[in-house]
Amino acid sequence: MREAGERGEVPARERMPAWVPRLLLLVVLTAFLALLGWHLLGRLTGLLRMLALSLFLSFAFEPAADWLAARGWRRGLATGAVLAATVLVGLGLVALMVPVIVSQVQSIVVAAPDWLTRAASGLHRCCGITVSTARIAHELQAAKSSLATFAADVAGNLLGFGAAVLGGIFQLFTVGLFTFYLVAEGPKVRRGLLSLLTPAHQREVLRTWEIAIQKTGGYFYSRLLLAVINGGLTFAALELLRVPFALPLAVFQGVISEFIPMVGTYVAAAIPLFVSLVSRPIGVTVGLFAYFIVYQQLENYVLSPRLSKRTMELHPAVAFAAAITGASLGGVLWAFLALPAAATIQAAASAYVTRHEVVESELTSGRARGRPREWAPPRGPEGSSPPGPPAGTSVS
Repeated sequence: MREAGERGEVPARERMPAWVPRLLLLVVLTAFLALLGWHLLGRLTGLLRMLALSLFLSFAFEPAADWLAARGWRRGLATGAVLAATVLVGLGLVALMVPVIVSQVQSIVVAAPDWLTRAASGLHRCCGITVSTARIAHELQAAKSSLATFAADVAGNLLGFGAAVLGGIFQLFTVGLFTFYLVAEGPKVRRGLLSLLTPAHQREVLRTWEIAIQKTGGYFYSRLLLAVINGGLTFAALELLRVPFALPLAVFQGVISEFIPMVGTYVAAAIPLFVSLVSRPIGVTVGLFAYFIVYQQLENYVLSPRLSKRTMELHPAVAFAAAITGASLGGVLWAFLALPAAATIQAAASAYVTRHEVVESELTSGRARGRPREWAPPRGPEGSSPPGPPAGTSVS
């Protein structure tokens, strides 16, 4: 000890253990990598959202591409044809509908003051309620002034507006590119991912992937067909009843009712009913309301079960919770995508959940509950006394 002290060396029992510096270095590196990963995640949130959207769109487009590929098309050409057809149909609908909708919406704005006056007089006659249309007109004028100011601001800031438009086009192009790759190179992508897993896990991933394609694709195509049927029948009903602005109202009814979860049906029917109420006799509105009731029953019990069978089996409460979660994450589009996502998760998780036989009870049978029954001791085996009643239970 004296020789070590004379040489200036620290005694062995007073030295820092060799693992402490390595532990401190590991903690510092872990904290640095965690902060770096969090920073990169914040920066790449937009890209990750586009990738997730592309993945769900690939689930929707892959059945159509597989159908063409099974008939001799090359997979890349089939995927390009499906995406091109989707874009062309969308652009065609926009080109056909936007001018008509804009002109008829302008007509609605022009006719709105007269409708409000008639609605206010009707409320005063039938219910004795007085509504100040002057205040509403003042609010409309203020909204019009605000709209003009907004238009002037947009016109004065064309550079920022153009950048926003270019950014949106770039995002759409990025989503389309990722979707094309995931569909056209789907088998290669799956082989590359599965090569990292064991055979048992590979079968689980493939089964989940197949469920996702089935649920998402089936949901998308069934909703699209229901929207076409709903919009077409609504247009015919509005034309038959001579309700103005039939085309934009029918498009609004078909799209909102079928693609907005849960509340879309009620929101979609409210607008045509309001236009009919303020522009046509009350009997026409009653007839239109009756049409919506009849069609909704037809869709719920005839059309939707036939078109949507084997696509989604979600409890309404689960669907509502999924829609709210998706809307909070990314708006209406994510609310729509949340439904097939929830159905996929539910179907995939069902394979790992063990279900047991349920004990029969009034609480599980759905029957109306009657008076509480008196406690009766269970019959014990022969030669043994039955157990007594639970504590606190009186036996008459």
